[in-house]
Amino acid sequence: MTPGPPAVPVAPGARRRHDDLMAESREWTYDGVRGRLAARTWTGPGEPARVVVLAHGYGEHVGRYERLADALVADGAVVHAVDHAGHGRSEGERVHVTDFEDVVTDLRTLDETARREHPALPVALLGHSMGGLIAARYAQRYGPTLAALVLSSPLVGRWPSAAQLLALDEIPDVPLDITTLSRDPSVGERYAADPLVWHGPFKRATLEAIERGLAAVANGPSLGDLPLMWIHGEADPLVPIDGSRAGIEHLRGPHYVERTYPEARHELFNELNADAVTSDVAAFLRQVAS
Repeated sequence: MTPGPPAVPVAPGARRRHDDLMAESREWTYDGVRGRLAARTWTGPGEPARVVVLAHGYGEHVGRYERLADALVADGAVVHAVDHAGHGRSEGERVHVTDFEDVVTDLRTLDETARREHPALPVALLGHSMGGLIAARYAQRYGPTLAALVLSSPLVGRWPSAAQLLALDEIPDVPLDITTLSRDPSVGERYAADPLVWHGPFKRATLEAIERGLAAVANGPSLGDLPLMWIHGEADPLVPIDGSRAGIEHLRGPHYVERTYPEARHELFNELNADAVTSDVAAFLRQVAS
């Protein structure tokens, strides 16, 4: 099994602006548990009303969240995200995770940086897919510090794919079926052409860590009074909705909002109805994290 490409250096403080986006993004780095991590912060021209911390999914990177961040900034947020260790521009063997508790700790460092920059603002956490596992575990460890949690197609509850792959003598090097991401074919095409996305096989250690992470969430506490929003595509073939529901039922408390979307696949923020999904999330955050 050959390692993927090395992490791409990021110049601290580097800024980028896209003509069709309102937010300005600043790239910076910090030391994680297992190496240097590449982070990004999106800001708007006015004073923000809340902080949103993003946790991305398996094999991808924060650059795929530009439009979501732009929409959240337009709605009054400052947004922070980091390429998890072994992902995107961060250091580490590609997609190799030995313990998701370390990834949660890395995210905590990002959160603390955001709080130092905006000490008076409430902080909400949004996690997608594997980032949903990370965010759920984060909320179990640090829930009292959060104003809200949004889980998008989260890897919580039951995910039989990990056990099925681990049962094989050799994990197959089969590319992801890009049609599972979104009904918009351009999403899969961009994903397949993205050099910062991992296009190789799962690592056995990562699958084992996912199984331990799922168990940690299942055996951990519920989230009590923490406002929780769960969003999921009803036609998600990568993280099927019924498996995630079991994890959500364990986590949820009285302040709970559920939105499921018929025919939508895995990446709701890149789906044909992405504007409606983003509007639902922004409305929830506006209500509970202001």
